[in-house]
Amino acid sequence: MSKKEEVVDLKPTSITEEQLKAIQDLVSPINQAQMELGRMATQKHAILHQITKLQESLQEEQVALEKQYGKVNINIQTGEISYPEDEQANKED
Repeated sequence: MSKKEEVVDLKPTSITEEQLKAIQDLVSPINQAQMELGRMATQKHAILHQITKLQESLQEEQVALEKQYGKVNINIQTGEISYPEDEQANKED
């Protein structure tokens, strides 16, 4: 009987150090950019909540002004009130 010859697997078990470094140098900035996008998304979410709260506060202020002055237009630069055409006619009577 003949002895069985042992087959040696000659497939590489890892890539070269240079190849590994090249891949790591590409993957690392991609990961950093994705993390930065995540931080930005979180900031955007927080800012959107702030805007919503500010809009709610503005709506409350508009309701209070409407109770005091009626339906008017207010110049937010000067505070000047302008009355709609119907209102001005009623005021003159």
